[in-house]
Parts: sequence; C-alpha cells; structure tokens
Amino acid sequence: MLFVQAAKIIMMRPHRWPDFSFGAWLARACERMHRNKAAVALANKLARMAWSILRHKTAFDAPRDEVAIGI
Repeated sequence: MLFVQAAKIIMMRPHRWPDFSFGAWLARACERMHRNKAAVALANKLARMAWSILRHKTAFDAPRDEVAIGI
C-alpha cells in the first residue's frame, strides 16, 4: 500500500519525472495506461527496485550519483 501511495505522489509531479531513472518509462506508461493502472505499475517497479537494492546491497543509481558529484 505504501508503494502505491508513493507512486501516486510521484505521478502528481510530472515535471520531476526526468530526475528519476524511470522517468522516461513512466511517461510512456502514462500515455498507454489508465492513471491508476500506471500507479500500480510504478509501485511494482519501486518495490522491485527496493528488493534488488536490499538483496544485492547496492546503491541506487550509482552512475548518476557519480556524475552529479563529478567523479
């Protein structure tokens, strides 16, 4: 339920989507799906990302972080 709520908050701010690694995916998903269905799809994507990060003990978007700090 929390992932769905987080997804709906993200979807309320389309101007911020390019800031996320899944921004382009979300824009395409919203074009072809109903808003609620896209929110659940995004929630699923967020849950899978969270699981993968915890399972593999990796950082989220490590390459983007390196670019941001100038490494």
